[in-house]
Amino acid sequence: ILNYDIMARFRRRTCIILLLFILFICSIMMALKTLRPDRAGFGDPFGLGLLPELQQQTVLLDSKQNSLNRAQGDTVTRVSNLHSIAVNTMKASMSPVKKMEEELSSPNYNFHIFYYTWYGNPQFDGKYIHWNHPLLPHWDPKIANNYPKGRHNPPEDIGANFYPELGSYSSKDPTVIEAHMKQMRSASTGVIVLSWYPPGMADENGEPTDGLVPVVLDYAHKYNLKVTFHIEPYKDRDDRSMYHNVKYIVDKYGSHPAFYRHKTSTGRLLPIFYVYDSYVTIPEIWANLLTVSGSQSIRNTPYDALFIALLVEERHKHDIHRSGFDGMYTYFATNGFSYGSSHHNWASLKAFCDSNNLMFIPSVGPGYIDTSIRPWNNHNTRNRVNGKYYETAFSAALLVRPEIISITSFNEWHEGTQIEKAVPKRTGQVVYLDYKPHKPNVYLELTQKWSEKYRKEQEQWLM
Repeated sequence: ILNYDIMARFRRRTCIILLLFILFICSIMMALKTLRPDRAGFGDPFGLGLLPELQQQTVLLDSKQNSLNRAQGDTVTRVSNLHSIAVNTMKASMSPVKKMEEELSSPNYNFHIFYYTWYGNPQFDGKYIHWNHPLLPHWDPKIANNYPKGRHNPPEDIGANFYPELGSYSSKDPTVIEAHMKQMRSASTGVIVLSWYPPGMADENGEPTDGLVPVVLDYAHKYNLKVTFHIEPYKDRDDRSMYHNVKYIVDKYGSHPAFYRHKTSTGRLLPIFYVYDSYVTIPEIWANLLTVSGSQSIRNTPYDALFIALLVEERHKHDIHRSGFDGMYTYFATNGFSYGSSHHNWASLKAFCDSNNLMFIPSVGPGYIDTSIRPWNNHNTRNRVNGKYYETAFSAALLVRPEIISITSFNEWHEGTQIEKAVPKRTGQVVYLDYKPHKPNVYLELTQKWSEKYRKEQEQWLM
């Protein structure tokens, strides 16, 4: 009996000790769990944010793994549709994007940047498009005879004075579109002003690009960017065709979360349409579309919007007002080239707009050079001066306190106004310009700097 009691007490003591040990282990695990960040998931090491190098390596590993997964998925599913490929690409890379989100500058939706999707190469388009731009002759035959003729021959010889870091890319390549979105987001721009022609139409050197709009919208949304439209001077553009094309854009793309709407002073949320070469059409035709009493009026309909005209000459400001436009922009990145692009005229243009309830949207650019396609146009070249030209333009724009600043451009390579990454390149007799002594992303960094400065100054203006 004594031995039985001793054994029973021993078992109870052992069970109690074991129970206490289990409780201790559980409490330790709970304590560790509360220390772990909420955002951490499996494979996301604790304290990753404190080790930038490790974080970068992890993002690269995730990207490589996602690329492998995409390749395997494409092999299995045989996806041929461009939009489907882009969607699959985005889904596979969402994890790295979320990790990079904190590193990217917040988008500034008052910084609008002109963007072109007209480039093509054999891999995606069966041929080069736009990179093989022809040399445009001068209108005076006597002058034209002094300059070379023909076309550029990519990939070594392209229609640009600078050379892209991404090479002679295709605008259809989803990896290129994503790289562009990441660059624009890193520059703290917020709204992409997409060059647009109606379905089946294109510029004289390009191919139709409306089919790319859904992919651009999807990638823009992934990087929290918005998209608006830069309506180009397509054939037979008038009040009727503009009504139908605006309706087409709003009906087809207006429900996308990346479709941009601007909040007006009255609280309305309206799309913005930039209208390039608007002055080609007489004010009476525009008034049919843009005034309440017009025969083709778009006002107070579901397709109403803010329409922004291009101002080149001083007299255009009166035509723009009579036409019923909501504002004006200056586009050209050439200080002194036109009345509108001359910085010293911006104050008077802003005053005119203020007195007539119009928006004034100055366009700033990093420089201008188009001698690769207009070899006779040296006099309009504007040297970048290692970024000083760009900063001078921003400074002039901020002086007039605009509601929106537009940037010419992200990737208009033919006219050398791009802020996209460019690299040094020498091939044969061609030596391309570059951004040295700075890095390829210098103009993205300058844009981000002025975006933050503009944001802070706007806060002061509103006080």
